[in-house]
Amino acid sequence: MADCLFCSIIAGTTPAQIVLDTPDVVGFLDIRPVFKGHTLIVPRAHVPTMVEMSDEVMVPLFGAARSVADAVRTAFGAQGSFVAVNNVVSQSVPHLHVHVVPRTKGDGLRGFFWPRTKYADETEAAEYAGKLRAALAT
Repeated sequence: MADCLFCSIIAGTTPAQIVLDTPDVVGFLDIRPVFKGHTLIVPRAHVPTMVEMSDEVMVPLFGAARSVADAVRTAFGAQGSFVAVNNVVSQSVPHLHVHVVPRTKGDGLRGFFWPRTKYADETEAAEYAGKLRAALAT
């Protein structure tokens, strides 16, 4: 879809820190992460919301989310992760995406209040993306 930010990331016309690239899904760092390493997993096909998702999209999408949820533990020493899908409400980009947020006890995340942070610069974002790519490759 021409005016979709995530479709332009998938197409390579909008830069992103890609951590996962398969025939069915792409994973990249959120530019406004809850915690550093916060990753968005999106289907390559433009699917607006979870309701429109086909079974053929569901398996690779959530399989990738599972892999990233495991990889954030290795990559960042996280104790676990928060995995979420917004469906229309709070969905800032109308392209289905799964959030995978690294978590540790006492990290300050409470309920559904998502304080946002920023990477210091593109170098720091690239370092986080590299760690996650390495963990996904194992």
